[in-house]
Parts: sequence; structure tokens; C-alpha cells
Amino acid sequence: MIESMRTLVIVDDHAGFRSSARALLELDEFEVVGEAGDGAGGLAAVTRLDPEVVLLDIGLPDMSGFDVAEHIATAVGARAIVVLISSRSPDQVSVRVNGCGAVGFIAKDDLSGAALEALLSGAA
Repeated sequence: MIESMRTLVIVDDHAGFRSSARALLELDEFEVVGEAGDGAGGLAAVTRLDPEVVLLDIGLPDMSGFDVAEHIATAVGARAIVVLISSRSPDQVSVRVNGCGAVGFIAKDDLSGAALEALLSGAA
């Protein structure tokens, strides 16, 4: 059980995944305050909603999740912690994850509230 609710924005180009991730994470007491289907929409949602966490897909139609993470990490006043997700294996993305400002990576198949909270707790 997560000790305190965290606000979250999900950025992924697949509406079905966003819906599934929302349902899964809300069961573990994350408050999903917004969703976006591309990088530009994700950046706008982060600016508008000021979430604590951004769950960010690496493969977006307009820009890479790595680029979006770098924008969020360097934005003045941004407090969002970025966690990258993908259907790719961690081996394929680990080098880029470390240099883009994200706190880590979770494979989509491994996504759970507990996995997300463990990664966030390790980043604190």
C-alpha cells in the first residue's frame, strides 16, 4: 500500500494502454490527473497540471520520450519526476534512460503501483 497519494500524468500514444495504466495505478492510490497521446500534449499537461510523477512512453509519434524527459528535467519550476516506460526490454534503453533526467525505467509488462513506488522511493 502506498503511504501517500501521488499525482500522475500518463503520456503514451496508445489510448488502451493509458486506460489500463490509469485503472491499475488508481487501485494503488495514485491520482491520475491527466493523460496525453504525444510529446507536445505531455509537455502541455505537465505545465498545466504540475503532477508529481510523469509516466512517459519512450516511443511517441512526435518526439521521443527521452526528449520529453529532458524538457521536463530542465523546465524552470518543474517538480515532476519522470519514469520512462516501454514495451522494449530494459537492455535496449538503459543507456539513454540515465542521461535524460528520468529516474528510471519500467517495462510496460512490469508496470504496477508497487513497481512504480519502489522506483520513486529509490529516487528520493
